[in-house]
Amino acid sequence: MLAPQRQQAILELVRLNGGVRVVDLVREFGVSDITIRRDLEALAERGLLAKVHGGATVIGTGSTDEPGFAAKSVQQEDEKQAIARRATSMVRPGTAVALSAGTTTYTLAHRLVNMPGLTVVTNSVRIGDVFQHAGRPDQTVVLTGGVRTPSDALVGPVAVAAIRLLNVDVLFLGVHGMTVRAGFTTPNMMEAETDRALVEAASRLVVLADHTKWGTVGISTIARLGEADVLVSDAGLPDPARSVLAEHVGELVIA
Repeated sequence: MLAPQRQQAILELVRLNGGVRVVDLVREFGVSDITIRRDLEALAERGLLAKVHGGATVIGTGSTDEPGFAAKSVQQEDEKQAIARRATSMVRPGTAVALSAGTTTYTLAHRLVNMPGLTVVTNSVRIGDVFQHAGRPDQTVVLTGGVRTPSDALVGPVAVAAIRLLNVDVLFLGVHGMTVRAGFTTPNMMEAETDRALVEAASRLVVLADHTKWGTVGISTIARLGEADVLVSDAGLPDPARSVLAEHVGELVIA
């Protein structure tokens, strides 16, 4: 295997698992420790991964960095619209749906305001406002309450206690990142606990995640990949990621 081919394979492993160890790469590719370290150095110089002691990780923000709602709302707007359009087709009038906090679920909320007879459970003030402003008398909105995060999620024991009293047909879950090792993650540990309560309350879990979420790891896991009945992503999701995700989630849908 030529060095460029090996480096591309290493990069795919990093994106797949969130990180790699030198000792594992030596065994995987049958080359020396020095060769692997040179490969990692070359990839790091190109800004494709971050070198750490004994290996490398995906490059990007830290696992606890939490962008605000405004910052996230202007990212991947076209992808979020495509994902929301596809997700809307999974909702039927008269059902109970939950929407976790997030900009992709917020985009979906704007499409669901025209769906008759919905009961909507959400831990997002912004999503609650979308339905409130629509003013449909045939829709019921349940806002969980809780402590507000930088991404405008309501989290903590108040939110969890409210959610545990409820049962919904489907949860549309927005996530910060996804990898095989860590599953679906968030940078906020209290939000992860609240989202886990939403997962438990739902008969069906639909995760909404654009392609940039692949290979990103937040500090706290919400759910394993295999817990998702459906994962809706966009056409920017690379082929290796599609193959891996299709093996783990119930159904992979590309919008």
